[in-house]
Amino acid sequence: MTRHSDDHRPENPKRDPEPGSNTIKDPDDWTTGDEAMTGAQASYLKTLCEEAREEFDPGLSKVEASRRIDELQAKTGRGR
Repeated sequence: MTRHSDDHRPENPKRDPEPGSNTIKDPDDWTTGDEAMTGAQASYLKTLCEEAREEFDPGLSKVEASRRIDELQAKTGRGR
């Protein structure tokens, strides 16, 4: 198992993608971005909304949910 020298945690391609990796895409480039948000997005967004004391909108698209998650992570300090 490969480990980071600074934090001794195993590498995680979701958290630490390789430079130039296609795991990070601009939501504007998502081909399915206009579909309803995923269950995972809805669950996490609901948690963030509760922590931020903001209203949860269950009708967001994948792209809208991704952007809202980014906003609420900044507001709540999660995702740093």
